[in-house]
Amino acid sequence: MASYDRLSPQDSVFLHLEDEHQPLHVGSLAYFEAGPLLGADGRFDLARVRRRIEARLHLVPRFRKRIMTVPYEQGRPVWVDDEDFDLAYHVRLTAIPAPGSEAQVKLLMDRVQALMLDRRRPLWEIWFVEGVSDNRVALIQKTHHALVDGVSGVDVATVLLDLERDVPEVDPQPWSPEPPPDATTLLVDSLVERAVEPAELVRSARAAVRVPQQAAERVSQIARSVLDLTQRTPSAPWNVPVTPHRRFEPVRIDLERAKVLRRAAASRGDDLALTTLNDVVLAACTGAMRHYLLERGDEVADGLIYRAMVPVSVRDVSEQMALGNRVSMMTADLPVGEPDAVERLRFVHAHMASRKEMGTAVGADALVSLTGYAPPTLLALGARLAVRTMPVNTVITNIPGPQIPLYCLGSRMLEAFPYVCVVDGLAMIIAVISYDGRLAFGLSGDRSAVPDLHLLAEGVEAAFTELEDGFGIGADGAATEATAPPANARTATARDAPAKKATRAKKSPAKKAARRRSAARKKTAPAKRAPAKKSTRAEKSPAKKAARRRSAARKKAAPAKSAPAKKVTAKQATRAKKSTARKKAAPAKRSAAKRSAAKKRARTASATRAATTTASGSGRP
Repeated sequence: MASYDRLSPQDSVFLHLEDEHQPLHVGSLAYFEAGPLLGADGRFDLARVRRRIEARLHLVPRFRKRIMTVPYEQGRPVWVDDEDFDLAYHVRLTAIPAPGSEAQVKLLMDRVQALMLDRRRPLWEIWFVEGVSDNRVALIQKTHHALVDGVSGVDVATVLLDLERDVPEVDPQPWSPEPPPDATTLLVDSLVERAVEPAELVRSARAAVRVPQQAAERVSQIARSVLDLTQRTPSAPWNVPVTPHRRFEPVRIDLERAKVLRRAAASRGDDLALTTLNDVVLAACTGAMRHYLLERGDEVADGLIYRAMVPVSVRDVSEQMALGNRVSMMTADLPVGEPDAVERLRFVHAHMASRKEMGTAVGADALVSLTGYAPPTLLALGARLAVRTMPVNTVITNIPGPQIPLYCLGSRMLEAFPYVCVVDGLAMIIAVISYDGRLAFGLSGDRSAVPDLHLLAEGVEAAFTELEDGFGIGADGAATEATAPPANARTATARDAPAKKATRAKKSPAKKAARRRSAARKKTAPAKRAPAKKSTRAEKSPAKKAARRRSAARKKAAPAKSAPAKKVTAKQATRAKKSTARKKAAPAKRSAAKRSAAKKRARTASATRAATTTASGSGRP
């Protein structure tokens, strides 16, 4: 009887988005001790390694399954056993000229991760690389995102590796593939499933109505997730289409440095009391992006905020060893424009705390699960559109790994760096994994869009240094005296404050007495000094007082003569002269006028007498 497993809606999205210029697989670069992996001839013992992996494959059965599509795309693809499974195809050996440098390993990593996985086979590959310097063997691993997410990927690595150096070898278990379903059966099953799923959705809705409070919370979470995805963000230099070529940069940070920073932040109390390691990592990534922009010569405006998509696992304990994707997405605002490293951490911590309280990750997971009811064609179109219009600048994933050393055939895994694929619009992505006391950053980018990815790698180290300087942490990882947290720093509260004040009061009685004496002197001194100053001036300057009296006398006499000259302008002076002249000429004019008037009166009187005389002579009255 045919057997198959249908891909989840989220797993299907990764298949729909993939094409030759953006392969969608995750992976890692790891380094192992070379000695235990070498054979008697001093060469890498590939056959022995393949036997070990084959003996563990029954723990991850999907590693023997391939993708089968539904005819006419009438349903999501399914997983079926690969009847032609060939372990040698998936576990390979290559070499670089010894002693190979890390730069050569990174170049090989770039080329391997740029190639798509063959969908006709199980979607994973492991490449061992010999010839690496310092007696090491490198391992390049790639697994399709539809097969495994970051968290369960660590689970798979734990299965394939050992917790102890000496583990007895076991023989592989027999395995026979089950035949895949024929195309007609798969098509019919898919159509029936599509017809049933809406009914299941209705039943789920009815069940939710029976518990109205939970239904309201779920709707509210989904609404917040939708609103969150509609907000725009400023474009970053790497928000461009990608090419088929890749670039990878590893960065090493001691985990203890991050823990010391978390403790230093928590010791400040208040809004930093609950700072997490993830907050520290996000703040460091923010500082690294700021460093990258400044080193490129780009302008970084005050208040510039980028947005990162942060995958959050929604996998419970019962699903720890299950494959497939059980992750949701949460957006995180990153204050790239903030120059102060401590303030960047404060912003990130407050923002992430509010996101967790709002339940946006759960709401996003519900949104993704709803895509299971969409036809595959619409799902593919929607997935491509969502990626191209996603209002984020990058992806930052922080994967918790084992804090104990792991082994493969007695060879210790020295370090491991994660790889996450880039896509159109997100040509730079940051992945972090903690392993055996170290934070390993894996920076992946498009080779053309981000040719200077090394600047971002330098920025990670610079960001941690800035945080340490901001909290006063020395090179030895210890806080300075001014910023050293108390022994119970994580539980210190405001009740400790009075004790600190009392301590200062007890330690400085001499200073307090000196301040009291100084205050007493200030109160009494002014009354004694002021009279002395007045009497001294009166006794020492009689000549000056006489001079001041003479000057005052001159000022009283001088204003009538000198004041007009100082204040009168040329025009005013002309007017004054004309007025004076008119005043001088006025008496003469008045005298002349009087004489003229007298003459007129005389002439008038004379004319009157003559007229009277004439009238008398003619007999007229």
